[in-house]
Amino acid sequence: MTSSYTVFVDDNYHYTSEDSRYKLGDFPTYEDAVAKCKAIVDRCLLDDYQEGMSADALYEKYVAFGEDPFIIGEPVPFKFSAWDYAKERCVEICGQRQGTNHSTDS
Repeated sequence: MTSSYTVFVDDNYHYTSEDSRYKLGDFPTYEDAVAKCKAIVDRCLLDDYQEGMSADALYEKYVAFGEDPFIIGEPVPFKFSAWDYAKERCVEICGQRQGTNHSTDS
């Protein structure tokens, strides 16, 4: 028996409105679905980031206006939360962007 996972996306601005929800697609593995959800959150955060913005300000903007992807399917090895992921990424993005005007070779 093969599993499949469907990613749906809500609009945080219209959080209680299912009319604003759309189906992004079906994925063969949970890991693929999570990767797509993370990419959506990352795109929203990077689009909203402004020079000097704090992680808290970026997160507040995301939960008010960003896209909130979620996964439907079984089995679920762990629960993915777009808001939890966004909170972590806000710290990383703002930390990477603030005070890093020099390039690094890695």
